[in-house]
Amino acid sequence: MKPLVDDIGSFPLPPFVEREKFNVAYRRAREAILRGQNFQEIDFVRENFCEVTLSAFKQKLMTGLDVVNYPQQYSGINQMGDAIHLAMERGTFLVEEKDAILPEIRLIEQEAKKLSEEYGKKILLRVSLFGPMEQYLKEVGTVAYADVLDSFAETVRRFAKNSVLDTKYVKTAVVSLDEPSFGFLNITAERETIHRVLNRAFDFQGVTRQIHLHSSARLPDLLDIKNLDVLSFEYAASPKNIEGVSKKMFEYADKYVRVGVSRTDIDAIVAELRDRGIDKPTVDQLVDSEDIIRKRFRFAQEKFGERMSFAGPDCGLGSWPSQEAAQLLLKKTVRAIKSA
Repeated sequence: MKPLVDDIGSFPLPPFVEREKFNVAYRRAREAILRGQNFQEIDFVRENFCEVTLSAFKQKLMTGLDVVNYPQQYSGINQMGDAIHLAMERGTFLVEEKDAILPEIRLIEQEAKKLSEEYGKKILLRVSLFGPMEQYLKEVGTVAYADVLDSFAETVRRFAKNSVLDTKYVKTAVVSLDEPSFGFLNITAERETIHRVLNRAFDFQGVTRQIHLHSSARLPDLLDIKNLDVLSFEYAASPKNIEGVSKKMFEYADKYVRVGVSRTDIDAIVAELRDRGIDKPTVDQLVDSEDIIRKRFRFAQEKFGERMSFAGPDCGLGSWPSQEAAQLLLKKTVRAIKSA
């Protein structure tokens, strides 16, 4: 079976939308949902969050992705962090179940019929969330306190569980917990503690459960996590990541792998172009060629065979200079993989 093409999540705002206005609208949308209000009826929220998010999601749907992540245009760490801070005011790190919601998911759920009809088929949705270790590093630090880590894990689980949709028009196919620091900056916890925390965070059903890493250095430490299905790492910008993992590792653990085959490290890409004398690159110059993406995909497929269940860009596209450039990268990635 050929790997499904997905994306990691983040997407640029359009140039006419002010970042601060979008952030305020996002927070107001969340507050309205918690009060039981229809957030789409609030003009400011509709114009600065709903319309912006739906436009970006439609652009992503048009690229041909098999599984489409909601457009993560609000700070990923603050999506849960805002709710965690409110919980901290009550003396806990545990967010109540009713408060563990993502406005983007509620919006897509409300608009699913229109989106699906325009798209021409049922939408397979990917939901990305920062994982418990990344949230813990941000809020607490590297010293591990088991009870606090457990609260973070349960909070993440609640957000994930509440993001699982299954209707006639949209189905959450993948929930991915992003742990970009794992392998670079680590919590000083025993392996057993990390396993317990991640098993708890992934304790929900009905979807493929994926973890996204930037480094593969400690990927083998996660293969025994029973609630985890797919391990993802960057390959396009970090070719050495693929050297330390093998098909046999995944076969032995009965896990699958997702490999990033198109570069998204935009700052490095721009710097390399500048070194070549290209100070104002075109959109096409920013994106890997389909041939390069195809070669990376074929190499990964030969290495992992049927154990590679997903492929796509290395990471998110939130820092890219324009939606046009981000959409082109997704289109090229889809075409390259599907023509391989």
